[in-house]
Amino acid sequence: MKGAVTLKKLSQTVVSALVIGGLLAGCSTQDKQTSTSSTALQSSDTAAVKKEEKVKLTFWRNSGNDTENAAYDKLVASFMEKYPNISVEMTPIPYSDYDTKLRVSIASGSPPDIMALDAPTVGSYANAGALKPLTAYFKADGNMDDVPKSTLATYTYQNEIYMAPLTESSIAMFYNKKMFQAKGIPLPSKNPDEPWTWDQVLDAAKKLNDPAAGVFGIDPAQGFGNAGATAYFKYPIIWQFGGEIMNPEGTTSKGFLDSANTKKAVQFFSDLYNKDKVSALEYPPDPFPNGKLAITIDGSWSLANLKDKFPNFKLGEDYDIAPLPKGTQQAVANGSWALGISAKSKHPDEAWKFVNWVTGHDGQKTYASMTKDIPSRYSAAKEFPELNEYPKNIFVVQNQKYGRPRPITPIFPQMSDAVNKMFEDVTIGKRNVDASIAEAIATIDKAYADMKAQKK
Repeated sequence: MKGAVTLKKLSQTVVSALVIGGLLAGCSTQDKQTSTSSTALQSSDTAAVKKEEKVKLTFWRNSGNDTENAAYDKLVASFMEKYPNISVEMTPIPYSDYDTKLRVSIASGSPPDIMALDAPTVGSYANAGALKPLTAYFKADGNMDDVPKSTLATYTYQNEIYMAPLTESSIAMFYNKKMFQAKGIPLPSKNPDEPWTWDQVLDAAKKLNDPAAGVFGIDPAQGFGNAGATAYFKYPIIWQFGGEIMNPEGTTSKGFLDSANTKKAVQFFSDLYNKDKVSALEYPPDPFPNGKLAITIDGSWSLANLKDKFPNFKLGEDYDIAPLPKGTQQAVANGSWALGISAKSKHPDEAWKFVNWVTGHDGQKTYASMTKDIPSRYSAAKEFPELNEYPKNIFVVQNQKYGRPRPITPIFPQMSDAVNKMFEDVTIGKRNVDASIAEAIATIDKAYADMKAQKK
């Protein structure tokens, strides 16, 4: 997963500053939608005048690796070649500083025209009035049908789309093929629509588990490290068992996190460690490629890492990949980095041209051909044979058919921390499920109430 942005006290401070500065504005009324539509669908006369203007756009993004940076350079250059009257000044900012600098720029009233944002932040930025709604732009020429509805939902807050997706990431079940064969365990299906159930996974993990030899059956969610990152792996388990985390409005967890299905999911997860003992709280370094872990849930990005760092641990020979397990249903978290337009931009129409250029079919094809990421558009994904074949088709199909937004809420960091702590308390602390969930709900609901109070 490319970036789990932490937004805590700084977020609250900046939101307060946004309120004071008068940047907050509701974006879901019919009047606002009409205003946005009229801007996006400007008259031909206005368009003709603007065509002659020289417009300068500022674009901030988190600086990535060399390949990602080169891909963005190429997209910016090709855009300015096509639109010579529009210049784009791109500023890459180190990931560790990015969110802080961006929020300070918004609070001070001098944000960039275009900004790259991680999917979970949409609720925070949109609620603060920092983003321009893009719904009308998408309807005009954004080719919405080319993007999975669940993906667009990830960037939607209070019925308005606020960001345009560029890529996707996904997770799946990696398993040690030779260990399975040695134990006579039938191999899981490679069909993205035919996952094992969690009961089947548990049965296999029990047979593969051998603590005396330092071998564990399964790591179900990348441990308990960074809260934002590991919560990304845990949300799907809740959904797979039919549970939920927050209400659709992103205002409360009461009645959702404490549902019977959510409790069942959390208890199952805890039992892997404490009852069935097929999972460990600590593993040796790189346990999966080193033969100390039979099954792990990991991301599409790990394919390249395994190939580069463990060339003797080969896909198809030593390990294989299957879709994520299911309880009563399939589910995977979606959402990655996307582009948004500042509500303060003086050139939103030109900014949309750039956003649509980068995140459209051709832009995604250019970017993914260099970075090897998964494009968010159906049409762009179809352009790459490897994305339509095993093993990458598993990640692509899961996102397109079974992807779900992580809770879209302005208090995402607090919610994420609370959910991760809930899993820790039940699993590591062996605390009662009901008590842990009740505490998580209280923490989440208090965070939302505090956020609302600061806006007044």
